[in-house]
Amino acid sequence: MSVAAQLSGLHPQTLRQYDRLGLVSPDRTAGRGRRYSARDIERLRQVQQLSQDEGINLAGLKHIIELEDQVAALQSRVAELDAALERATAAFVQREATVRASYRRDLVPYQEAQENSALVEWRPRPRPPA
Repeated sequence: MSVAAQLSGLHPQTLRQYDRLGLVSPDRTAGRGRRYSARDIERLRQVQQLSQDEGINLAGLKHIIELEDQVAALQSRVAELDAALERATAAFVQREATVRASYRRDLVPYQEAQENSALVEWRPRPRPPA
C-alpha cells in the first residue's frame, strides 16, 4: 500500500477511503493486504486530479468512474459484436459461393423484361400411363 501511495501521491488513509467507497478496487493478497495494479494507480491519479483540480466531490467521482467503466464495457461488447459480424459475413460469403457453384447450368437467370414481353413457365406434359 505504501508503494501505491507514493506512486499516486496520495496518503495511505486516502487509499483506504477510496477503496471503501469503491472508487478503486485493488486485488487482495492472501493476508487481505491490498495489491494495486498499474491500472489502479492510474485511476488513483485520475481521481486525485478530478478531485483537486476540478473540485469534483467523491460522489461525483464515483459516478464518473462508474460511467467510464460502463463505456469500457460497451466498447468491449461492440468489439465482440463487430468480430461476430465479420465471422457471419465471411460465412455468408462462403455459403453464397458454394450455392453459386452448385447452380445448374441449364437454368437461365431471369432479367427484368421490357414492356411487351411476358414470362412463360414451361412444364412438360405428363406421360400417359403405360
